Amino acid sequence: MAEKTVISRGSWGSKIAFIFAASGSAIGLGSLWRFPIMVGRLGGAVYVFAYILAVFFIGFTEMLAELAIGRHTQKNPVGAFEAIRPGSGWKFLGYGGVITTIVILSYYAVVAGWAFGYLYKTIFGLFKPDITWQSSEAIFANFAANPWEALWCFLVVMGITTYIISKGIQAGIEKFSKVLMPLLFALIIFLAIRALTLPGAGRGIAFYLQPDLAKVDLKVLFFAIGQAFYSLSLGMGIMITYGSYIPKRENLVSSAGWVCFSTTLVAFLAGIIIYPTLFATPGVTPDKFQPSLGLMFQTIPLVIAKLPGGYLFGVLFFILLQVAALTSTISLLEVPVAFLIDEHKWTRKKAALIIGGLSFLLGVPSALSVGASPALTRFGFLNKMDLLFGNILLAVGGLGVCLFLVYFWGVKPALEEILAGGHRFRLRQLWVFNIRFLAPLAILILLIFIKTITK
Repeated sequence: MAEKTVISRGSWGSKIAFIFAASGSAIGLGSLWRFPIMVGRLGGAVYVFAYILAVFFIGFTEMLAELAIGRHTQKNPVGAFEAIRPGSGWKFLGYGGVITTIVILSYYAVVAGWAFGYLYKTIFGLFKPDITWQSSEAIFANFAANPWEALWCFLVVMGITTYIISKGIQAGIEKFSKVLMPLLFALIIFLAIRALTLPGAGRGIAFYLQPDLAKVDLKVLFFAIGQAFYSLSLGMGIMITYGSYIPKRENLVSSAGWVCFSTTLVAFLAGIIIYPTLFATPGVTPDKFQPSLGLMFQTIPLVIAKLPGGYLFGVLFFILLQVAALTSTISLLEVPVAFLIDEHKWTRKKAALIIGGLSFLLGVPSALSVGASPALTRFGFLNKMDLLFGNILLAVGGLGVCLFLVYFWGVKPALEEILAGGHRFRLRQLWVFNIRFLAPLAILILLIFIKTITK
């Protein structure tokens, strides 16, 4: 009976298919759009180092826990918690994850729509040779403030995402990930090498990798952990859902390790692309630079207009950004779709269409909050949504997973699931220590001081 359920839900065709799909979910705009912004705001190399520590000690720990829960139950987040502890109320943590993915998708796809709009503008040569940093800022501001343009691009991204999810696991997510992820890695390596060869790139590297020790505080650690959760798609049920499609024979430890490594590498390379490129352009200096939501959308048009080979660089960059965005929007939509398939027996197509449409409607305020609506812009709607759902609630979800595994499922059965298939786990004791003590305590302390940290 269980076997039939798994087949009807779908499963990954191979280990590499899962790694590509999970890496795609993890990398996304969290690594390419959000990470460079946070580096610029929070002390350069100080934040980079804090992020790497957060990924290794907390992100990897949390990812392995979520994958184990998903594979053990072969269910969505709500069904997974309920299957392990029936009637305990833990299923509401799963409901929280489902809601969080829908809300994050609603504003995340807005930014993905910006990438689509800028790809269109780049291909058709709409960035003129006389562009400056100030005029590039104005172009982005006008684009984001145009409600029809912003909403149309947002709708295109949601339409593509919904179509891919409606096709299922192997015919949809797996098929597209196998094409998109190798393309993403090839593009980001090429663009990072190109960025390092630009005249004046050294200033960007210095800005990116020089630590600003004056900014070392709890705020850096909080946002580094938040970025790790955001980048690795943790605390919202994505990895529980993706884990539910993993066959028992696959090695969870190496799979989680590859996803964490590839995500960290891409985030690091994103900074290598953005900052050398930014400071290689005339008129941009570190003392006048303030990172904003539109950082990459303001930087790349300057490259296109001012630097040798800029047109090709720009087209490839926005293709890269679009690929990364789609691999993440796909994973965000899969969580509520899997929930409706498992718990309410909806067809995949019906679930994808309804949740895709709901996410679009929820995303309209975010799309209008970067200039199109004065009230939403003053309120900072998109920024506040990202702080609440992309940082705080992901940390709450991650803390919940740690507590559930340790006190309600048990470390021993979790390890048995992780080691299923006879695979070795050399860092077993470190993982046990992290899941019992380090990860929950670190998250709890940061949540206690959240009001002070986020001022």
